[in-house]
Amino acid sequence: MRNWMTPPELGDGVKMPQRILAVITVCLAVTMAVMDSAIANVALPSIAVDLGVSNAGSIWVVNSYQLAVTICLLPAASLGEIHGYQKIYRWGLLIFTIASGLCALSTTLPTLGAARVLQGVGSAGILSINTAMIRTIYPRAQLGRGVGINAMVVALAAAAGPTVASGILSMAHWPWLFVVNLPIGAVALAISMVALPVVPPAHRRFDWVSALLNALTFGLLLIGVDELARPGAGVAQAVELLGALGFGIALVLRQLSRPAPLLPIDLLRIPIFALSALTSACAFTGWALGFVALPFYFQRTLGRTEVESGLLMTPWPLGIMLIAPIAGRLADRYPVGILSSAGLAVFSVGLLSLALLPAAPSDLDIVWRMALAGMGFGFFQSPNNRAMITAAPRARAGGAAGLLSVARLLGQTAGAAVVALMFEFYPDEGTRMCLRVAAGVTLAALLVSATRLRPTR
Repeated sequence: MRNWMTPPELGDGVKMPQRILAVITVCLAVTMAVMDSAIANVALPSIAVDLGVSNAGSIWVVNSYQLAVTICLLPAASLGEIHGYQKIYRWGLLIFTIASGLCALSTTLPTLGAARVLQGVGSAGILSINTAMIRTIYPRAQLGRGVGINAMVVALAAAAGPTVASGILSMAHWPWLFVVNLPIGAVALAISMVALPVVPPAHRRFDWVSALLNALTFGLLLIGVDELARPGAGVAQAVELLGALGFGIALVLRQLSRPAPLLPIDLLRIPIFALSALTSACAFTGWALGFVALPFYFQRTLGRTEVESGLLMTPWPLGIMLIAPIAGRLADRYPVGILSSAGLAVFSVGLLSLALLPAAPSDLDIVWRMALAGMGFGFFQSPNNRAMITAAPRARAGGAAGLLSVARLLGQTAGAAVVALMFEFYPDEGTRMCLRVAAGVTLAALLVSATRLRPTR
């Protein structure tokens, strides 16, 4: 008779109470990875003063982390398929936890930046295969529930990040923002040793050349897009973007002859997967356009304080938290084309209603619109993520999870870049323009999503 500590058979998830412990591990790991980006943003002024660097220089505390995460997502997903998801997940947890300690001990910007790069590598080990891990934990009939819980945790971490950071900074110095990860990481790692299901490794070698091309492609793309959105962009930025294009073409050509490519173009041949990935990228572009631009509107136009702006932003992630688990459960029963399209419709209405705010809105005027946008996005996200991970063959779940994270990050990067451009061209109406563009991009995502209502072969 099989007990709960025995590795499960592929396809049936894991039994209780192992499932609960595995979910706790995933929730703790994802919370750290998502929250860490938000709390570092809040601490940048303190870090700049303490390390004696400019505000612009301190931005690399955030950028180095994001860059490391992005270029390592697909390689980490591939390593998960080759060596087993549970091993890469544990390595990600271990590296992230150690790097958090190194961040706390850093006394110069270069050492802090290097520690943040290492932390980003660990975070990629977690985020790249997080959804694939959920697929092994939950039986297929309940997978939407697991994806919904994961979306709820991500929203909670994103919402709580600035509040947690402000609370810690009110009582302690900025290194404690990283110290708090040490006990959480240690607990998550300890539970993971007995709770994460064992996935048989694939019998193939890691493609180091593709990993290098991937790093050059996404690294140059992110740097180029970030700098292109700033005033004074010129030849250097164009060279970076052209370099990203060239390395990207070389990467794609190399993948065409491989049965399990690092860049999962084999999965993009599956219609439902390709449409879901495109929908996700468009939706997250709209998300970033709204979520990045609104704090400027609250503070610069309405004259609200940072604390008040944070509170006004909260209904958005709270809406995701409330609706994502419900949407996940519905995704186990109803088609993704219906659920995600309905969510995107509500999301676009929420964005458009924010763009049409009166000149002097009350808190209630803002709150219900923010909540509507959040609930619409949450209703879209869980079914869409479930569709992506289940459309891929089980042996390629790592590649599917990695591409899911890449689509999210690319959408967020594109959205943030457009925000910078809108503020440059429309200094007085930048936020409203961003929200209008966000509503348009979301409607484009809705059109892509709706094509999934048609039967696909």
